[in-house]
Amino acid sequence: MSRRNMDAAPPDLPNGPLPAYRAMLADGRLASDPAQRMAAERLQDLWTKLRGYDPPPMPAPTNSLLARFLRRKPVEGADEARPHGLYLVGEVGRGKSMLMDLFFAAAQVRRKKRIHFHRFMQDAHAGFHRWKRENPDGDDPIPPLADAIAAEAALLCFDEFQVNDIADAMILGRLFQALFERGVVVVATSNIVPDNLFAGQPGRDAFLPFIALIKQRLDVLVLEGVRDYRRQRLRSLSTWHVPADRRAERALDEAFADLIGNAPPREERLVVMGRKLSVPLAAEGVARFDFSALCGTPLGAGDYLALATHFHALVLDAIPRLSPANYDEARRFITLIDALYDHRVKLVASAAAMPDQLYERGEGAKAFERTASRLEEMQSQEYLELPHLT
Repeated sequence: MSRRNMDAAPPDLPNGPLPAYRAMLADGRLASDPAQRMAAERLQDLWTKLRGYDPPPMPAPTNSLLARFLRRKPVEGADEARPHGLYLVGEVGRGKSMLMDLFFAAAQVRRKKRIHFHRFMQDAHAGFHRWKRENPDGDDPIPPLADAIAAEAALLCFDEFQVNDIADAMILGRLFQALFERGVVVVATSNIVPDNLFAGQPGRDAFLPFIALIKQRLDVLVLEGVRDYRRQRLRSLSTWHVPADRRAERALDEAFADLIGNAPPREERLVVMGRKLSVPLAAEGVARFDFSALCGTPLGAGDYLALATHFHALVLDAIPRLSPANYDEARRFITLIDALYDHRVKLVASAAAMPDQLYERGEGAKAFERTASRLEEMQSQEYLELPHLT
């Protein structure tokens, strides 16, 4: 599947996402995929149910006791009038974002919003703290926050729905319950089935009611397609660029853009043994780093393991020549490559030399031979075909 397949759909799709999907099949932009077709059919059914959907907003907030009571009152008949949303889950590269593009572009809902889930939660926390700051003696900030979100969108479409932060987990259940009470319909894409959200994290027991709420309000559809379209795109990419000059930087820019499709890259933070690891740019399971940020700072095996399990591809800029003079960086790079290789992460990089010439002489050169061999193998079509291991 080409980059064009993942670009935003045309703004006018009056007949819904399924006819648009069929048109893409007919003109060769997509190959037939039963799982995608089933998802397009489910999205078409939801599109039909949502045509003209416009639940009434809650009363505008005032300081009166009556208005505050009414604002908390669920929209009458919302449960009966509102169709279930959809939770579209599958491995990276299954075409979830492309299908979401088609659905969102076609949705005939006056108030609709598509947003990356990470950005949504950032906005929600900002609104939460702003309300608390402006109303130091006020009560629960969740209802007015839900009012503001629901006034903007009766249909909320989320990309990359996942929960890694305890602060998010603490407010999600009550916030989404309030949104559902206001008639908001949610459609989400995710790499994680609801039952595995926030798995293994402290305090997960308190998060379980939110998982139950998601399963109650959203139909879960798993895409079990046989094609990984991003892996197909990797086959056509040059994965090792020498030297690490501006030409190579442009090539990595293009590779990163191609791998993430139309998703907006952003900073992401992973929690590693209770502390946060900052990923400068990430989207759609792809991370991008400069060598100096990833191997020139005191990171360890746990950090690289977290990256290798969380991301299926890494774009790495400007690997320098290695030697005893920068052995700490070389040692971290060896550890990084071991983690990436063990988890079959795909690497696109620019470097000062080919792998077998990166560390040619001096103490540590012998130890680097295995790393050079792995780097050569990671460029092979056989390696690029391997599935990511989380």
